[in-house]
Amino acid sequence: VAVNKMDTTKWSEDRFNEIIKETSTFIKKVGYNPKAVAFVPISGWHGDNMLDESPNMGWYKGWSKETKGGVVKGKTLLDAIDAIEPPTRPSEKPLRLPLQDVYKIGGI
Repeated sequence: VAVNKMDTTKWSEDRFNEIIKETSTFIKKVGYNPKAVAFVPISGWHGDNMLDESPNMGWYKGWSKETKGGVVKGKTLLDAIDAIEPPTRPSEKPLRLPLQDVYKIGGI
């Protein structure tokens, strides 16, 4: 979860923790484990914590999340994106294709 616009809160650690708490409650209600989610404070406008660590958030020590392979840690949004595990593909099952849309073609 990228917590954006941290620059508008003057990079407030308290506000970031408040958002983590509220979002974790919601994530839990919809059936996900909040411990398996990385929370990253960012400022898209200034590029803070997007690709490189931000000097504006010295209090931020990084994120960690639990995965099937163990605990993964990082500091930036790019690290969090790179840590997403792709879903396993059921290659031993019959061919499955995602249905995008249904087109009705008349006269055929």
